[in-house]
Amino acid sequence: MLSDAGFLVSERCAIRPKSFDVAARRGKDVLLVKILGNIDSFDAQTGAEMRRLGTYLGATPLVIGLRTRDEELKPGVTYFRHGVPVLSPDTAMDLFVEEVPPLIYAAPGGLYVNIDSEVLEDAREDRDWSLGRLANELGVSRRTVSKYEDGMDASVEVATQLEELFEAPLTSPVEVLDGAEEVREDEPTPEDPAVDPEDEPIVAVLTRVGFDVHPTDRAPFKTVSEDENREGDMLTGHSELTKTAEKRARIMSSVGRVTRTRSVYVVDSASRDAVEGTALIEEAEMEEIDAADELRDLILERTDVEDERTTA
Repeated sequence: MLSDAGFLVSERCAIRPKSFDVAARRGKDVLLVKILGNIDSFDAQTGAEMRRLGTYLGATPLVIGLRTRDEELKPGVTYFRHGVPVLSPDTAMDLFVEEVPPLIYAAPGGLYVNIDSEVLEDAREDRDWSLGRLANELGVSRRTVSKYEDGMDASVEVATQLEELFEAPLTSPVEVLDGAEEVREDEPTPEDPAVDPEDEPIVAVLTRVGFDVHPTDRAPFKTVSEDENREGDMLTGHSELTKTAEKRARIMSSVGRVTRTRSVYVVDSASRDAVEGTALIEEAEMEEIDAADELRDLILERTDVEDERTTA
């Protein structure tokens, strides 16, 4: 579906534990997508990790799922789990393929819509209705109507009444690709997890040469490293060079192409320069690096060599 909608889609992250299944990019829109049958299995730890990664990689975390334990997800509705937007496949199809965004979001107490407060106020004044008159028509208090015109969202039932009264659309879509900040839980980005003790020497080198290093918890890479201008953002892995490590390196390359980040895998000993776009650097080499540019040049040199061999 994402490919049909024009997204560049990464390989599936088929290594556990995993916070997201695929990364996807279309223009400036970047997604980290988790795909689930039952969204009740989406826990707080995974939600926190996806939101952290979304912040560091400039991406929108998103869950596409079928149901909760009690009901199927409704089409055209944006749900939220642990601060992450959740869509049904039908809603995702409408949004990404048909480019029709959802108008409704689920929150404690029911289903709600964003009321365009300025349009509502103009429509009421065009009718020459007072706040009290509109309140009587809706069966709510004058204070509630005033809140709608100040930007408070309304239930689906009230929104339907308003549009029938004024015979005009008054709702605005849920901005899923902007993180749905207006309607999701107002929570700060969760704090980074602790650094794995085995990775502390690598994190120390990256920090020393000027990167802002963020450890991960459930990703195919150990850290996301940011620099000031985001041109040198980097995914880092670290372990012995096993078949599983090579699989992680390939996934890192694929995710890096989507998120436009470099990727490097630090190993104890390497018999090759790179794995499909992820540079391999030995631990001893890593400890001798003194500057961010030196690391970037080494990554480019090794991935260029790998590309030449692949082409040949």
